Amino acid sequence: MNPRLIEATYAGGYLIRLAYDDGTSGVIDLESELWGEMFEPLRDVAVFRSFHLDLELQTVVWPNGADFAPEFLYERVSHRSAAGPNR
Repeated sequence: MNPRLIEATYAGGYLIRLAYDDGTSGVIDLESELWGEMFEPLRDVAVFRSFHLDLELQTVVWPNGADFAPEFLYERVSHRSAAGPNR
């Protein structure tokens, strides 16, 4: 099981800064993931930045119901953290 997501903040464009309870943190760029019926509306930056952290689901969620699997987000952040400094 992945560590718990404790913070998600908008970082500009299609970037979200995530922080986990194990100390893992970083900025992920989701622009290339915004395709398909649920995610295409998020290409509007005003809509994209309307996400909120859902502590029960352990992910970020948008008003239209779009979300990413918690494992996907953690993997993206932890690999980026291991590779070096984040944006």
